Amino acid sequence: MFSGIIADVGSIKQATDRAGGLRLEIETHKLDLSDVRLGDSIAVNGVCLTVIKHSADTFTVEVSRETLNCTVGLDAEGAPVNLEKALCLADRLGGHLVSGHVDGVGEVLAFTDLGESWKLDIRAPQSLAKFIAIKGSITLNGVSLTINQVNGCAFSINLIPHTLAMTNLKNLHAGSRVNLEIDLIARYVERMMTADKT
Repeated sequence: MFSGIIADVGSIKQATDRAGGLRLEIETHKLDLSDVRLGDSIAVNGVCLTVIKHSADTFTVEVSRETLNCTVGLDAEGAPVNLEKALCLADRLGGHLVSGHVDGVGEVLAFTDLGESWKLDIRAPQSLAKFIAIKGSITLNGVSLTINQVNGCAFSINLIPHTLAMTNLKNLHAGSRVNLEIDLIARYVERMMTADKT
């Protein structure tokens, strides 16, 4: 479980083909790996991955072909990636509860400089639109954000300079694709409301 508060923007140092998927060596810059053990989870661009090896400033994970087919941003050497270690029970929950299971890929429609902030317009897949609500939470590339406007499958969020400085969202532009994870609560409410109908 994660909070969507990014601890570091690392980079994919090496991507090696392995049994249809990829083995990624990820370089960190300020993420403290001293307490990380083999088998721990780290969210990489919003995708929960298992550490199979690590040093002081790198860690290695394996990504299945299925995960690669359902996400973006995990297959290019040198690509910047948002990083967050899994929560401990005593940690502050600064964002919202995030599972690290990507629900779909969205497309950036516009990224507009408003002066004091940036407006990011995203189109979500039709299947996720019903889970997206004004003032609700959503995760983009692992970043916990608040939805400001909704129009069909499109939604808008505002990004403050701190968020841009601390994440790889600053690299987005119209046409970019992003990993989306809907709010856990919305997912369970929808399941409870439809369970008797199936």
